Amino acid sequence: MTENEKNARIFKAFCDANRWKILGLLQSGEKCACKLLEELNIGQPTLSHHMKILCDAEIVVGRKEGKWTYYSFNPEGIERAKELLNQITTVTDSIPRSCNE
Repeated sequence: MTENEKNARIFKAFCDANRWKILGLLQSGEKCACKLLEELNIGQPTLSHHMKILCDAEIVVGRKEGKWTYYSFNPEGIERAKELLNQITTVTDSIPRSCNE
């Protein structure tokens, strides 16, 4: 996987309304998957899909306790996403060129 593909994976994690809701719920701390299911009113397979994307992007981490998984923010992944957003939105000095050049 290229560096650009890894970076795109991070931002893909933010591109879904349900994942935005999940991230909002995690703002107040670690949540059990059962609580996320209740709040989102979605099925377990759908939650698993969204959590896989968030975990693969390293935005969220999960830990197993009994039959449930508890999810929370991954501080390193959050910092990486912030750094990437800052890098990609920073204008660099360059010589302006016209479209005819």
